[in-house]
Amino acid sequence: MQTKAIFLPALAMVALTCAVWVRLYVVRIGQMRRDRIHPQAVATSSQAAAKLTDSAAADNFRNLFELPVLFYLALTVAALSGLANAATLALAWTFVALRALHSLIHCGYNRVMHRFIVYVAGALTLWALWVHLAIGLLRS
Repeated sequence: MQTKAIFLPALAMVALTCAVWVRLYVVRIGQMRRDRIHPQAVATSSQAAAKLTDSAAADNFRNLFELPVLFYLALTVAALSGLANAATLALAWTFVALRALHSLIHCGYNRVMHRFIVYVAGALTLWALWVHLAIGLLRS
């Protein structure tokens, strides 16, 4: 039961990533239409940075492939090593909630210090998850 449950936070992170991806394209296509930007004018990242002014969703989308990579690996390690317990699940869901809040702030009002505090809390939660897994692996 716990082994399957450990993948639910991963599913939630995938859903969050998909939601930010949709937001990214709604914002980008909207600006390109409003400002009459031809797609070829933003063919490279430097061209896109020069022409597309609202990059929050794009920046957040990239963020979802940084620390969360270690999160997905942690869940896989937990499942394969039999460490998918209540503590692991609690840390996993806490990380997901903090990443969702980070994305809401980043793609919404984008107050840097609010975003930073939530980011640090999420990172510390992820490191705590890895410490928890390391202790479990070393004991077995």
